[in-house]
Amino acid sequence: MKLSLKSKVILVVLLFTVILSTCTVMLSYLTYINSFQSYYESLAGSIAKSTATVVDNRQVEAVADEVLKTYQRIYEETGSVPDYDAFSQEELEAYYSEFSYITEMPEYQELLELLSQLREDNGVVSLYLGYHELNTMKDLYLVDASAEESCIPGDYDDVEADQVEQLRAGNFDMPAYITNYPDYGWLCSASATIENEDGEVIGVALVDISMNEIMGDAQEFLRTLILLIAVVALLMAGLILLLVNRTIVLPINQMARAALQYVSDRRTSEGRTASGVRRVSTGEEEEHSAISQLNIHTGDEIQALSEAIKTMEVEINEYIQDLTAVTAEKERIGAELNVATQIQADMLPRIFPAFPEREEFDVYATMNPAKEVGGDFYDFFLVDDDHLAVVIADVSGKGVPAALFMVIAKTLIKNHTQNQEEPGAVFTHTNEQLCEGNDAGLFVTAWMGVLEISTGKFVYVNAGHNPPLLKRAGGQFEWLKSRPGFVLAGMEGVRYRENTLQLEPGDRLYLYTDGVTEATDSHNELFGEERLQTALNENMDLPVEKLLPKIKECIDAFVGEADQFDDITMLALDYRSKGEQDHD
Repeated sequence: MKLSLKSKVILVVLLFTVILSTCTVMLSYLTYINSFQSYYESLAGSIAKSTATVVDNRQVEAVADEVLKTYQRIYEETGSVPDYDAFSQEELEAYYSEFSYITEMPEYQELLELLSQLREDNGVVSLYLGYHELNTMKDLYLVDASAEESCIPGDYDDVEADQVEQLRAGNFDMPAYITNYPDYGWLCSASATIENEDGEVIGVALVDISMNEIMGDAQEFLRTLILLIAVVALLMAGLILLLVNRTIVLPINQMARAALQYVSDRRTSEGRTASGVRRVSTGEEEEHSAISQLNIHTGDEIQALSEAIKTMEVEINEYIQDLTAVTAEKERIGAELNVATQIQADMLPRIFPAFPEREEFDVYATMNPAKEVGGDFYDFFLVDDDHLAVVIADVSGKGVPAALFMVIAKTLIKNHTQNQEEPGAVFTHTNEQLCEGNDAGLFVTAWMGVLEISTGKFVYVNAGHNPPLLKRAGGQFEWLKSRPGFVLAGMEGVRYRENTLQLEPGDRLYLYTDGVTEATDSHNELFGEERLQTALNENMDLPVEKLLPKIKECIDAFVGEADQFDDITMLALDYRSKGEQDHD
């Protein structure tokens, strides 16, 4: 049976509509499901890892030791693994009573309270601590803060069969996975190991996130998607049936052939440069393309479509040329920014401990730019064997201009300091040089101090910068108030006044830029000086190399999902002991 072109087109359109609709439904649904599964797996893993980080490993170790001790004692006394599923009610109560004292432990109560708070804050079903008991292949519960049917010490689950070999090999990290239980529905679970100070695994943090609602939404999404695509497909098929007739079949076929030939025409009109980037030819070559040779004169929308396709071809070719140039320029700028980022990072001291041979002091610093390159900088260096200089500064503005000005300011300050100039003179001379040709109107807030190591004498100068915090030995961090001078590069002829401070062994100095106190959360609330002082005092016993990352963690926790809009730079100096040499 012969079919007309119109019939063939109708059949092909209908078949294509069915196939495309089916593929669209399947791909959309799979994309929808996979995106949420990936999100929940990532979320579960993050919560498990953060829980393992937040809990006090000493408390976890104390609870784990008691649970293991009681469990192993029962195992040794009975000579077999406790099977509370086969216990009578009295035997079960007797079994649990062996572990009841653990729930009264302060460590257990504090962990339970912390886990409950974390579970509520993160909106998860279960958040609990466990221990893999490899002798009997049981997962023992330590502390369970589940919302419903929480377990108590003494409860256990059998280790999953596919995890036995992994656990015996010493790999306790389990990636996130999704399960569907008849009793609990869809759950996304993950675990993270908890280690003591010696690096030994003392437990695992486990989290269960309910996916029942999202899976229900997925089914509703699938039904809605099928209905919507079916309606759209039927409408499109009906429209095509109305438009496909003998008066338009030939012009449409002509345009279709020309459109299909567009790619091959492009290939013949393109060349390759030595770097592999396509070069688009224009002019006479475009006039010989299939689209440009369309000669349709129907006097209706078909002719308008033909002319539009011709215009589109020209604009697409121009767009491809522009896009190629823009892409190449973006790649070049991106590569240069990467180099600039590395150069800026290399200019700042990054090797710690910075002076391993010097026991009289310790210094540590960090810088987190808001963009690829930043305007903040820190520096510390020995002027001579008995004098240590520390500098922290913040250039106005962001990006490349601020970074370039930062390089100049840092270089000038260091050069003047190494010329044995006093801090006040260093800032005075640096200010004069920065003011020269400063057409961009940039300026620098800076704070600098020079420590005489043998005596603890500390001479410092402030050019409009945030006041640092000082912790005396045995005390807490307090603000080091002093009258700040004018910013660097702000005005010529400024003289900077020095201040003197006597440091004693055990004292600690903390410097920072305004990116710390002005870090803003999603509600536009600032981190502020009070939170900074509180965070420092809560972690004041940490060594400097751990103190600054801890303060950054506090800032990140406060800011949450809000973007970082300013560079965050910090420097801490510990004065440990006075040098043995005498100086006049």
